[in-house]
Amino acid sequence: MKNIITKIGISLTLITSVTSCSKFDEINVDPLKVNEDQVQIEYLFNNALIGAQQDPHIAERAFVIYWKTAARQHLSSGLAAGTANDGYSSDYWGRGYLSQWLTNINKAVSIGQSRIDDGTAEEHINNVVQISRIWRVYLLSEATDNFGPIPVEGFQGDNPQYNTVQEVYYYMLAELKDAVSKIQSDVTVPSDYAKFDNAYEFNPLQWMKYGNSLRMRLAMRIAEVDHSKAQSEFEDAVASGQFIKDAADVFSIQERPGWDPLSGVMSREWNGQVLSATLNNIYLGLGGITSKEQLSASYHNYIKPANYIGMRLLNHYSQMTNDPSAGYFFDGLPNSIDPRAYKTFFIPGDKSSSQFSNFPSYTDDAQITTVTMKKVNGGADVNLDTKNTWSTMAPGDFGAKGSANEIRSIQIGKIPGLARSFRTSENKRIFFANWEAYFLLAEASLRGWNTQTTAQAAYEEGIKANFEYWGVSEYLTAYLSSTDYNRVGTSVSFTHTTEPGSQYTMNYVDGYDKSKGTVEVQYPTNTIYKNGKVRNDALTKIITQKYIANMPWLPLEAWNDHRRLGLPFFENPAIENPLPNLPDLNEGNFMTNNITFFPQRLPYPSTFREGSPDRYAEAVGLLGGPDRVSTPLWWAKQN
Repeated sequence: MKNIITKIGISLTLITSVTSCSKFDEINVDPLKVNEDQVQIEYLFNNALIGAQQDPHIAERAFVIYWKTAARQHLSSGLAAGTANDGYSSDYWGRGYLSQWLTNINKAVSIGQSRIDDGTAEEHINNVVQISRIWRVYLLSEATDNFGPIPVEGFQGDNPQYNTVQEVYYYMLAELKDAVSKIQSDVTVPSDYAKFDNAYEFNPLQWMKYGNSLRMRLAMRIAEVDHSKAQSEFEDAVASGQFIKDAADVFSIQERPGWDPLSGVMSREWNGQVLSATLNNIYLGLGGITSKEQLSASYHNYIKPANYIGMRLLNHYSQMTNDPSAGYFFDGLPNSIDPRAYKTFFIPGDKSSSQFSNFPSYTDDAQITTVTMKKVNGGADVNLDTKNTWSTMAPGDFGAKGSANEIRSIQIGKIPGLARSFRTSENKRIFFANWEAYFLLAEASLRGWNTQTTAQAAYEEGIKANFEYWGVSEYLTAYLSSTDYNRVGTSVSFTHTTEPGSQYTMNYVDGYDKSKGTVEVQYPTNTIYKNGKVRNDALTKIITQKYIANMPWLPLEAWNDHRRLGLPFFENPAIENPLPNLPDLNEGNFMTNNITFFPQRLPYPSTFREGSPDRYAEAVGLLGGPDRVSTPLWWAKQN
């Protein structure tokens, strides 16, 4: 009987830190001189699984500042304006992949397989190895979708060879198929070890479902550039019927308060995470469910008419963006809105609501709703109260208008903020949900692939699953039949594909002299999807609903969909002053969209460039363009 080391900390010491990107397998010597024969692979797997949950240091940088910003899940300029932070990237790349997650999971696979090969493995070890291979694919997908070319061998050995993004994807798809096929469904992991799988407790059937679901996700990712490969892989994964269809099989990991990898990814108090213009324009009017139906009578006096766009404040809001709501502060609650919006964000000043978050608790920002819009161009100050209002704005540079706009400078408590339930580390972080599987099936069916369902049926099942998650199922029937357009010209009903036209008339109140007027509001032209001629086709509906459903747990997937399809519509950042990291966006073209106006990847960190210059040059050479935010990945739109 082998001497088993049962303390996670000792396992971490064994596979510990990488001090240079040029030496990927540098392992510190443990004072107890633990060797591979003494390592429990379940613990190695567990360290890789919960490590990728991201401790607050990495989560703030990767999940919140990078992914949620790129996906427009909150209002923030940063990466949305083309700016990546090398320090953040170095932390994410080094602390995350090289020293913890991939190192741990590679050890779990290699040590487990060696025990199987030499006949010393317990019966359940094969399943742990195959499960580890599935999780390794997820980690590799996260790495390549952020940076581009990576080593498919997962950073094993000294200076591993880098692979193109296409090669990485082929490798991942093959790994998933093989690993799932080798899981023994009638073999279970002993109960003593089940606690070391925070997702499924090593349940073989659930891991098979996740492996197939992940394969569906990755196959769809390459559909725009490698159609036949994507179709064959997707259809093969679906054919088994074993994928995540039910809420009980959702891949999720329980958070907990503290400062460790299981702390909530959105729990840092100083991250505002307020409503973005992208989300707001998608939410507004979508589904035709009125605020009066959703909110108690105490809110009804604040609800505005359906044809009201807001208070016009042109000296304080930039119009140099194709945000259809640009220039207006919405001084009330919308007439109708997607029913998930009020569950995801709290209404400013609504302190009695269970959704209200007082973060950051060390200031009063979240509780103060009075603001002053400072005078501009000789005008007077404008005093506003943001209580019971629902307003936001585009990212980017507002210039002098932004400096005078106190809502833009403070945001927290002035713009709808992320609900408390996502901030307190008491939720489950979702990595793959049943609604995503249905939206993937809907897209695949639309492409003519064999999915054993129809695009409409899968689409509606996806919405139903997400409504159940949010607890708004009472609105489902009316929502699914709605032909009302949102602010970007998309409706819910799958069979309603009538285009909305180019513009519509709205009423406004001038914020300075209180005069009333009307304005022709343009539906935005999304020129990176079908040349901007389509706003309400079936694919736009599918991706719009997938985007809403994946809020806020799957920002990387939302960013991935926008990069590969140009959907849903993302407004351009405002450019009162030029954005140095988005040089193609200028005052002559900001009403159109272009992939160069949106971040496409993260540049490799300087620690990699300086620590391993030869491998860095190899990786960039395989990228197909310069090591910049604007260089698209192989599977993404190229123009």
